[in-house]
Amino acid sequence: MVSLGSGPAPHNRRRRGCGGQLTPSAAAAYTAPVADRADRRRSWEGEALKPAPFDYLAPTTVAEAVQALAEAGEDTKPIAGGQSLVPMLALRLTRFDALVDLNRIDALRGVERAGDVRIGAMTRHCDIGTDAVVAADVPLLALVTPLIGHFQIRNRGTLGGSIAHADPAAEYPAVALALGATIEAVGPDGPRSIAAADFFTGTWMTCLEPAEVVTAVRFPVWGPGSHFAVEEVARRHGDFALAGAVCALQLSGGRVERAAVALFGVDSTPVRAASTEAALTGASLADLDFKALGHQAVEGLEPPGDIHGSSEFRRHIGAVVVARALQRAAQEATNG
Repeated sequence: MVSLGSGPAPHNRRRRGCGGQLTPSAAAAYTAPVADRADRRRSWEGEALKPAPFDYLAPTTVAEAVQALAEAGEDTKPIAGGQSLVPMLALRLTRFDALVDLNRIDALRGVERAGDVRIGAMTRHCDIGTDAVVAADVPLLALVTPLIGHFQIRNRGTLGGSIAHADPAAEYPAVALALGATIEAVGPDGPRSIAAADFFTGTWMTCLEPAEVVTAVRFPVWGPGSHFAVEEVARRHGDFALAGAVCALQLSGGRVERAAVALFGVDSTPVRAASTEAALTGASLADLDFKALGHQAVEGLEPPGDIHGSSEFRRHIGAVVVARALQRAAQEATNG
């Protein structure tokens, strides 16, 4: 675990930090020779910081990260890319006694194909969007990645961070739900696998225990004849979607053999449109009524309203994006 100077066991070594933004004196303390850092650190510890003060821990293994989270207590948070957490800290919408930085854990990066496609939790959005294995075997991930924020965010944001943050308007959680992904996590009691359908429990809430860390996400590989699409409506490119939909259709002999549809931005979690999937399965591609399928997908939903759109407006947009996504996937199938 990275630390400053000498001290106790590595997982207990801490330094005071200010999240993703260092003041000039803090930066000098960070880059100074170890022998000089203690004196320099005292020169900036008392400065006013945008976030509330917190302890900063930088483990280099998953075991160290889990141990740090367990020992630091419930007011401790892992930080991955920090693209959601750091702004919330800076605005003091949330605060933690300590942050555990996962960026130095190399074992959490990378994409591999072993039956499913396994993607390490610290794999960046930009790497997912350009990975050949992802493009070939989980193309829906490649399709949604350019819609996530802007390139600066995609250069830092991570798959595991997006999944664990569980924003209901985010694209990656919806893809995980639609494709039936499995989230791998490690905690003090060891590793466990969690179905995406069980993982998301509310806005910014998951079933993870306080000392658990997401280590990877496994995505099933759909077979031949599969086609994918994403549609969303946002105020500006890069904004979170007012409503969005992802879909997958697997065809055989001109009929839908398998279907997956998930919406995001319309509830406290991504939502699987089970009734629409059932209506699609076995149907002839030529007979699909996309508008009716879109309306079916939002039946019973009561999206939250805000200054950007009422509940009724978001529900209408949800129906529209489902219809558009299904039509796009069907057109792709027709065009070969």
